[in-house]
Amino acid sequence: MDTGTAKSLLENKGFRIIEEKRLSNDSGWQLKLKTGQVVNIYDKGTWNVQGKDQDSVDRVLREHDGLKVSESKTGITRRCFVVYGHDTNARNEREAMLRRWNIEPLILDQLPSEGMTLIEKLEKYQGQVNFGVVLATPDDEGHRAGQPSEKAFRARQNVVLELGMLLAILGRSKVAILIKNPDTMERPSDVQGLIYIPFKDRVEEVSLSLAKEMNAQGVSIDLGRL
Repeated sequence: MDTGTAKSLLENKGFRIIEEKRLSNDSGWQLKLKTGQVVNIYDKGTWNVQGKDQDSVDRVLREHDGLKVSESKTGITRRCFVVYGHDTNARNEREAMLRRWNIEPLILDQLPSEGMTLIEKLEKYQGQVNFGVVLATPDDEGHRAGQPSEKAFRARQNVVLELGMLLAILGRSKVAILIKNPDTMERPSDVQGLIYIPFKDRVEEVSLSLAKEMNAQGVSIDLGRL
């Protein structure tokens, strides 16, 4: 997607562009719309939408790129970024639960790379996603240098990295961290205000808590059917 194509698509759909400028890091162009949205179009061909009512603009650009997104009747995207480590049972349980709720999991390392870095993939798909669920399981062990008595289980480094990127792109209120056996596991981050939802054996234990958090962000889930 280039800037000219994006401008043509948006204007044909009735969106008025009130400002066009290069991004501060000179990596692409930014279009500001009269209706409040901001569209960033990167020189590498990726794009994202920011501001209010993102879905209406994002839908126009997605259709051009041939992407099909599952949506609710209210227009809220029913896609969710998911991150996990090596606990395949917990991963499968989490994905099965989301699909029962008619939510499509977007797994970062399974999305087409198209020469993009991980952060560029996040930027490309962020307008299609309204929530992120990170599965923090005790896959690794670690401790401070010289302090083996402090050894504790911890999530894998890729999980912590992807968690940080989701927090930066979606915000703290839209990322839930499902943490397994937190009494014996180190938290991936001590940043205040993160949503940690603990479970012991099965991800199903957190279904109600997770559904409430997602409902609060506009992703409608019928709590009575859990």
